[in-house]
Amino acid sequence: MDPLEHGDLTVVDGLQINNWDRKVLEELKAGGVTGVNATCAVWEGPQETLRAVADWYELARDNADLVVLAENADDIRQAKRDGRLAVLLGFQNTSPFGDDYRMVEVFRRLGVRIAQLTYNIQNLVGGACYDEHDSGLTAYGRFIVAEMNRVGMLVDLSHVGNRTSRDAIDASAGPVAITHANPLSFADSPRNKPDDVVDALAARGGVLGCCLYPNVIGGEKTTRRQFCEMVAGLVERIGPDHVALGSDCTRNWSQDYVAWLRNGRWRPASAVPVEPQWPVWPTWFGGPADFPVLTEGLLEAGLDETVVAQVLGGNWLRLFDTVFPGAGQ
Repeated sequence: MDPLEHGDLTVVDGLQINNWDRKVLEELKAGGVTGVNATCAVWEGPQETLRAVADWYELARDNADLVVLAENADDIRQAKRDGRLAVLLGFQNTSPFGDDYRMVEVFRRLGVRIAQLTYNIQNLVGGACYDEHDSGLTAYGRFIVAEMNRVGMLVDLSHVGNRTSRDAIDASAGPVAITHANPLSFADSPRNKPDDVVDALAARGGVLGCCLYPNVIGGEKTTRRQFCEMVAGLVERIGPDHVALGSDCTRNWSQDYVAWLRNGRWRPASAVPVEPQWPVWPTWFGGPADFPVLTEGLLEAGLDETVVAQVLGGNWLRLFDTVFPGAGQ
């Protein structure tokens, strides 16, 4: 049997939040990425988000040789055969739904397939990872989760508070995801998840996308070996069907954008004691073109080729196959 080659894999990234243009699309192609959850809203409300979705329609049309907007896992599989990148539109907040649960179906019909319930702070749906007190899933949040289940939109808990995450896992009719975070035991960050959340996610059939963002791996000095051994250990603990990758790549942004991510419009810049800065990425992974080193690292960490293929993309595809058809009426 020939040894596993990165180029043979269908690589799916659980989340990237780039400033997308053709150059960034080419970086993903250079890294062998076939599918990606592309953030098109963070703090934006419904009207602004409509424009962001329209921007993606235009970008995909203008770069049809490189990219296709995907609606399901089979679109990603077809993109692999065609040598193109399949983009799943996603939100890192439920702010695009405003206070109207019906917006879930509207955006689903427009192509959005993944939505994170909260981004760093409390919203109408529930509590977030940087809240001092996590409210848990609200009454409105339960309607949002139920509607996402019905129409076939994946619930993402990455920046969500731990209590709200447990509530959402219990409330959801099907499996949910943490698209870009790590176990809290690997790196002490509010963004990372304690064992009880990770275990509950896996028990319901969900997937955790291990994240490469410097703030959640312990900083730029963390080695490839340390990261890949963490992934391998998680596979051993919760099972090979529940572990994937979500790089959280942030390509092509100015310094101003990190301040927007941290602050949105909910607090004035003058209230922030230190101006936010982009973190420094480790030398072994600086962006999507570096995905091949993860294949090497996971094999070196002791995962067999079948499991590496699952972690690099197979588990996301299976979860999308389960969730995206929706539960119907």
